[in-house]
Amino acid sequence: MRRLLPLLCLFALPVFSVGAQPAGNQPLPAVPPPPPEMEAFDAALEPQVTIVKNEKETREEYRSGGKLYMIKVTPAVGKPYYLVDRHGDGIMLESETNPHPVRPPMWIIHRW
Repeated sequence: MRRLLPLLCLFALPVFSVGAQPAGNQPLPAVPPPPPEMEAFDAALEPQVTIVKNEKETREEYRSGGKLYMIKVTPAVGKPYYLVDRHGDGIMLESETNPHPVRPPMWIIHRW
């Protein structure tokens, strides 16, 4: 078995050679430039983030178009949570970090 393994590796070497390419392969064409009507970058579309720190918590306020739509609150002790304006009416509701938490079924199968 010890003599067979080096022979197998020796015969497999041409299969895994780096420089060999099949004869039918062509190089990929160059990537075309974007259409002229596309703009490169619009800074007005980026959200504005304001960070407010105090001794109890750190708040990150996210605004788009001057309107507050989300707040990330990171308390000094505990895990962060989000307040989100879902309907655009200015009422902030707490949002779960994981929108689809695992909820195992808790059916009663048998009682004594």
